[in-house]
Amino acid sequence: MTQLDERDMTDSTADAVSAASRGAAEYRADPYPVYARLRESAPVCRLSPPHGVDTYLITRYDDAKAALTDPRISKDMYAAMDAYHTIFGDSSVALDDNMLFSDPPKHTRLRRIVNSAFSPRRIESLHPRIQQVTDELLERCPTDAPIDLLSSFAFPLPLVVICELIGIPEDEREEVQQWCATVARTGFSKADKEKLAQAEGTLRDYFADLIVRKHKNASDDLLSDLIRTQDEQGALTDGELLSTLWVLLFAGHKTTAYLIGNAVFTLLNHRDQLEEILADPALLPNAIEEVLRFEGSVENGTFRHALEDITIRGTLIPKGSLVQIALSSANRDPEKFSCPDTFDVRRQGLQSTHLGFGSGPHYCLGAPLTRMEMRTALTTLFQKFPKIELASAASEAEWLKVPFPAFRGLERLPVKLVP
Repeated sequence: MTQLDERDMTDSTADAVSAASRGAAEYRADPYPVYARLRESAPVCRLSPPHGVDTYLITRYDDAKAALTDPRISKDMYAAMDAYHTIFGDSSVALDDNMLFSDPPKHTRLRRIVNSAFSPRRIESLHPRIQQVTDELLERCPTDAPIDLLSSFAFPLPLVVICELIGIPEDEREEVQQWCATVARTGFSKADKEKLAQAEGTLRDYFADLIVRKHKNASDDLLSDLIRTQDEQGALTDGELLSTLWVLLFAGHKTTAYLIGNAVFTLLNHRDQLEEILADPALLPNAIEEVLRFEGSVENGTFRHALEDITIRGTLIPKGSLVQIALSSANRDPEKFSCPDTFDVRRQGLQSTHLGFGSGPHYCLGAPLTRMEMRTALTTLFQKFPKIELASAASEAEWLKVPFPAFRGLERLPVKLVP
């Protein structure tokens, strides 16, 4: 390699680090070229993001998978409170006392309790209702003009399902969704943090009131089951119960909604593979796994921090530093997946390898429910509207613009529903 080539590579890597740090528009629209450069030249790199706390970004598959299970990299953000306050302010603290932001033994206890209420029997029993909601939503969609499939279908479906599972009354769901949307789309400016604090304060008050109501009138829902466990040894505290409701609601519909949108967008951009699925519906479950790998809705794992000095690929991550794991980058690592930038519904061995649902002790609790919702939503959508089309060019797609988001998803998905 010539000196000029080396300088070009160094400049290219610096540009990639800068784009990821700033949440540059071109990076948010298409992060994969940036991740490719980082995997090659700076697989563990220090970013200076808008929230003001230097963060180490891990982009290669093997490093990401190891980091997801490394006990030296903690999920307990209360143990990194200075960084936590800098990023989120005070408003998030009461909503983050849950299994997502904890380590063993607390995480083990909380996950065991929620697992008992989030049982396979309960999830399987939801299938008829998921199908009913899917049918009703698609029946309401007009076919004489383009629609936004996200707002008309992809978001309402998982929102109804998770609200019914938890026990949120029907006439309160729209407001709850609006508050959640504010949290999901908030950046790091002072004005954004004020909006975040207001939305999170409202959600906190809402959940506290809902818990009081369920104490008085328990029913056959997940919240009532969790309340019943409060009389048992080692059960949820009031704060943990409120925070658990929040994470189940927020993660339980946002990730699935964006994933439905990503799946439809990707399949419509790979029409030949969609036609294969229509001809052989048995391909759909594997196609969903490929969507999770190729264009998953969780771009980055939630924040972690180093409990001690850690060296990965020759880069020192100092004790106390924030750590971010780029799942979308890991899922396109050519050292793990052949032709990773090619979408292939027949790709083998996906379910046990991709990191779309994470890995290790924090593997997504709702993965079985998400897969069920995805199968039902996509099967019904494409059976009812086999000639569905994008209503605008794929190059005009608007992706979420939050500078360094957990989610990877579209702002809207305009389509023409052609039977």
